[in-house]
Amino acid sequence: MIREDEISAVGKLLKTHALKGEMNVILEITPEYLDEGNPAILDIDGIFVPFYAENVRTKGNFSYLVKFEGIDSEIEAKKLVNKTIYALRARLKEFMIENYDEEYAIYDDLIGWTIEDSDSGVIGKVVDIDTNTENELFIVEATDGRNVYIPLTEDFIEKMDEEGKTIYMRLPDGLLDLN
Repeated sequence: MIREDEISAVGKLLKTHALKGEMNVILEITPEYLDEGNPAILDIDGIFVPFYAENVRTKGNFSYLVKFEGIDSEIEAKKLVNKTIYALRARLKEFMIENYDEEYAIYDDLIGWTIEDSDSGVIGKVVDIDTNTENELFIVEATDGRNVYIPLTEDFIEKMDEEGKTIYMRLPDGLLDLN
């Protein structure tokens, strides 16, 4: 039996991906932890239960698509959404990521979302997020095919529709003309 003092939180199961039980996860450790047969431990009704990865694929800087053994459908995977992932403390040191930043991991999940401006309407889809400068930027493939750079700031975001994967913004006049 796994005890709470033997484990540490290292990630989260965010959502299902496709129909065969694969899940989108954020990890604060390298994915090799799972690849090497170490368990992702989940709290299931107060009991720490080990789950073993069948497959791990990179999705972003800190986000991954993971298929766990025995989770073979979207219905089974949905039961695990939003659960914290724990790992065995005894094995963690060699899998730690020095520069882990949860904010950037969440940014990766915005790729593919639609950007809609309150005045201009649909601008396009987020294809990347530039975090190399002090001011992060959405890189948006506009409906006319060009790339548009939009500051990623709460000042411009009116609301985010997670189900519809749309970010509603109020952009300053002329911003889109700068691109």
